[in-house]
Amino acid sequence: MTVPPHHAPASVAVPDTRIAAEATELVRDTTNELIYHHSRRVYFFGSLRGRHRGLSHDPELLYIGAMFHDLGLGEKFHHSGRRFEVDGADEARRFLQSHGVPEDSVRRVWTAIALHTTPGVPEFMEPEVALVTAGVEYDVLGLGFDEIPDEDRAEIVALHPRPDFKERILRSFADGIAAKPETAFGTVKADVLQHFLPGYTRGDFVEIIRNSPWPE
Repeated sequence: MTVPPHHAPASVAVPDTRIAAEATELVRDTTNELIYHHSRRVYFFGSLRGRHRGLSHDPELLYIGAMFHDLGLGEKFHHSGRRFEVDGADEARRFLQSHGVPEDSVRRVWTAIALHTTPGVPEFMEPEVALVTAGVEYDVLGLGFDEIPDEDRAEIVALHPRPDFKERILRSFADGIAAKPETAFGTVKADVLQHFLPGYTRGDFVEIIRNSPWPE
């Protein structure tokens, strides 16, 4: 299901631009319905949380950041050796550069995607960076849940449903990084692998320092 051009759920419009339309088509073609609906909700929730915070942002950049933010979980990236956030950010950068988007805008989107699972940093950066994370934190963690009125939240979820979302997104995270567990070191995804990947042993930062080749 896509949002009709004339309909703006919770009075948040999807940018009516060629880049936004192509991004929507790309994500629909290369991910499953779970990631597609989640990504769209991230845009709407991020926009509304930005309104709540009084943050002025570029809707097109926020939309691209939201739509590409989990692209790196896809099968084609399972053996990249990079964090899935970086794979998604790189895909967004290639996409935007192919459309001649200015480099500062490309950088904002890249940063928004790369940092969307890094707590405590994006909120102090440019609005587009802050609001991709704000949308993700709302949809996945329920942070700031009461910032958005019940009727707005219900309208968005009606358009982009989330059946059994908690367990399905956790499994999607696990499937997306199980083949490269080393990339979860120091990230929230280490928690996911500890629950979902049999035999996984998370790295220990303290032990890495103590066992480094330095004599003291």
